[in-house]
Amino acid sequence: MIPRYSPKDISAIWTDEAKFERWLQLEIAAVEARVEAGLVPADALSTIKEKARFNVEEILMIERETKHDVIAFCTNVAGYVGPESRYIHEGLTSSDVVDTSLAMQMRDAAKIIVAEIESLIGILAKRAVEHKYTLQMGRTHGIHAEPTTFGLKLLLWHEEMKRNLERMTRAQEIVSVGKISGAVGTYQHLSPDIEAAVCRKLDLTPSSISTQILQRDRHAEYATTLAIVASSIEKFSTELRHLQRTEVRETEEFFSKGQKGSSAMPHKRNPITFERLTGLARVVRSNSIAAMENVALWHERDISHSSVERVIMPDSTIALVYMLRTFSEAIDTLLVYPERMEQNFDTSYGLTLSQTLLLALTGKGLIREEAYRLVQRNAMKSWEEKVQLRDLVLQDSELLAHISEEEINRLFSPETIQQKLKKSVDTIFKRNGL
Repeated sequence: MIPRYSPKDISAIWTDEAKFERWLQLEIAAVEARVEAGLVPADALSTIKEKARFNVEEILMIERETKHDVIAFCTNVAGYVGPESRYIHEGLTSSDVVDTSLAMQMRDAAKIIVAEIESLIGILAKRAVEHKYTLQMGRTHGIHAEPTTFGLKLLLWHEEMKRNLERMTRAQEIVSVGKISGAVGTYQHLSPDIEAAVCRKLDLTPSSISTQILQRDRHAEYATTLAIVASSIEKFSTELRHLQRTEVRETEEFFSKGQKGSSAMPHKRNPITFERLTGLARVVRSNSIAAMENVALWHERDISHSSVERVIMPDSTIALVYMLRTFSEAIDTLLVYPERMEQNFDTSYGLTLSQTLLLALTGKGLIREEAYRLVQRNAMKSWEEKVQLRDLVLQDSELLAHISEEEINRLFSPETIQQKLKKSVDTIFKRNGL
């Protein structure tokens, strides 16, 4: 019954045709369940299966008069089926159809999102291993801190996306729930057994309790999960935008042949992809607020949530799939400049080894406050006079009274830095399964 479309075509899930196909699938499943329970003659089901169909334009035309989409749908289908249509929608309320079918759409969208997250995890793993030992300056508050590697940065994102995969898998499970429990959820005209049979046919779990609707905390969890995934992509994109700044230029998004960066300045190569992803995250995140506003409804049901979900569910899932695919491609083709990363080390005059020197002094027996004073005194002078920290330390007789020149040179040597960092990197990668 579900229309044929590419497994990766997220937008096809949200068309009117796809929605009505799910409605029809549910209505036929409900008739089947009642046939199995001995409530409907089998030949009626055969006729319904043979003749049941719909026309989107006709439904929309009927709805203009009825002002009710499910009635318009049932009227349209009945016109094709004939007298046996009296068994269609028998005992059901509109939200039995709308909510359960929406659950199917959200579930199917989640399957695509999960697959895209898995793909991104693979790309991040590949690039993390590639740059496992690519030395890069770590920054806190935007200021040089201590050495790290670009591979560790990518590994961090890899692990975050693995958590997002867990979140999305749970969100898919949370919304894969149906209800055929009637106007206020009390099964006045159909039994829980019919509900269970219908949900089984639709590959859904029957809700343990409902009102006329499925409770919207499920939809809120789904939407907020989409927002968290989008926020992760925004976080990664923001970092890469910073790394592409002219003053840094340690990475750069791929710039294709014939691409133009500015209508006025021919030299421009801007991080437009990462900026676009940052912007779309705001849309997905704001939609999650609307989903949370939908949780509180009047009594057993009102309709204030419906108009909201017709916008936010298609928009958020489609936007997130676009974000995942676009970011995956951008990471896969990302240009990385290790030589520039090394050059940027020199711009802070070796100051990023201040803690290494501090700990070496406390290891010699100095109290921390005294060691901090000696190191900071030289560090501030290094900033102000643009002189290498090691050179100043080697001229500081008060400091040299506690540590030898040979030990200082060893602490500041690139070989020592890389050897120590490599050991840590190996440990972290192994701990995370790469």
